[in-house]
Amino acid sequence: MESTTRREIQPGYQSGFANEFATEALPGALPQGRNSPQRAPYGLYAEQLSGTAFTAPRGHNRRSWLYRIRPAAVHQPFTALPSHRLVANFADVPPTPPNQLRWDPLPMPTEPTDFIDGWVTMAGNGSAEAMSGCAIHVYAANQSMEDRFFYNADGELLIVPQAGRLSIFTELGKLDVEPFEIAVIPRGVRFSAALPDGRASGYICENFGAQLRLPDLGPIGSNGLANPRDFLTPHAAYEDREGDFELVAKMNGHLWRADIGHSPLDVVAWHGNYAPYKYDLRHFNTIGSISYDHPDPSIFLVLQSQSDTPGVDSIDFVIFPPRWLAAEDTFRPPWFHRNVASEFMGLVHGAYDAKAEGFVPGGASLHNCMSGHGPDADTFEKASNIDTSKPNKVDNTMAFMFETRTLIKPTRFALETAQLQAHYFECWQGLKKHFNPEQR
Repeated sequence: MESTTRREIQPGYQSGFANEFATEALPGALPQGRNSPQRAPYGLYAEQLSGTAFTAPRGHNRRSWLYRIRPAAVHQPFTALPSHRLVANFADVPPTPPNQLRWDPLPMPTEPTDFIDGWVTMAGNGSAEAMSGCAIHVYAANQSMEDRFFYNADGELLIVPQAGRLSIFTELGKLDVEPFEIAVIPRGVRFSAALPDGRASGYICENFGAQLRLPDLGPIGSNGLANPRDFLTPHAAYEDREGDFELVAKMNGHLWRADIGHSPLDVVAWHGNYAPYKYDLRHFNTIGSISYDHPDPSIFLVLQSQSDTPGVDSIDFVIFPPRWLAAEDTFRPPWFHRNVASEFMGLVHGAYDAKAEGFVPGGASLHNCMSGHGPDADTFEKASNIDTSKPNKVDNTMAFMFETRTLIKPTRFALETAQLQAHYFECWQGLKKHFNPEQR
């Protein structure tokens, strides 16, 4: 038999990025003057959740104080769960081919599958154990998490919904996220995900390394790209529920379960700068060329995970939103290119302007280090003959890219799935020879 008391504040968000927040679901639940008083208000327990080393510089230190009904330590021992579709050590995957790769969307599961069981790892690099690199997953779910909660000890989760909304109930409050929005769940934060539309699918970048942050703007100046005020963090909300629940943990790529006799979403108040947040990609202030040449994709950077090399990130999260193209006497789509960086792309909505067909919402592509890629033959011919004296708008689209400094290794699943497009390479075979040494 389950007893239920539930207190939520909806909707409610605080704006800002990586600032110090303070929020309470009951008046006076936040202690004054001391983070850990001898007796916390309402008989709550004080607990610190740290996302960085204690000695990290103040500007990089991430931690929050939680005031909760029970400490996070209160649960039964964990036992192993099968997790054959998850990968967290990319030294163990097959050799990475230098081919350009592209996938159709994965099908929706036919069996009841919640947000956690719906993950499958497509690619990644580094390892969770070394706290370096990332794993790239897709998810497809048709069932809400019922009396089931999850946390990830391996890294923070950047969730990019493609179809269907997610209601993510976290320890620190609720995030309602829809396609065209993203959510970031920090390492270790417990949550449960409901599906208001009955099914949902999308992409996840699991960041093993330094936490995602806003990039510096440099010569762009004080405004542009993603604005800090548009990142929203939830107000405190809590559940006081007792019953037979399940807590699932992910550690070093493996899933573990434990019985827990209460809802772990029982934080009544919190303050700090280590918290989940969401961002609406439609608020992105797009920068572009108004003279000539297609700019580098770095001008579309939303979030970055910095590496130990200045100016070279472990992960860049880049988007390609609706925008005007105005450059004259210029090939406007992305030019043909080979990069030291590796690129995993997904499509949330519409069509991508550098591909005529084959790259569809819910699908993905992977162009690894020094693999040549660019517009297909039809796009090249169209862009080579368009009237560039007039601007044109790339509309009805939202594509994104997870870009890394390290080779992105596809998993065995990704290389063997029926969704891998065997004939992707053919989109460039129609590029004609135009060279004529007798004519400039």
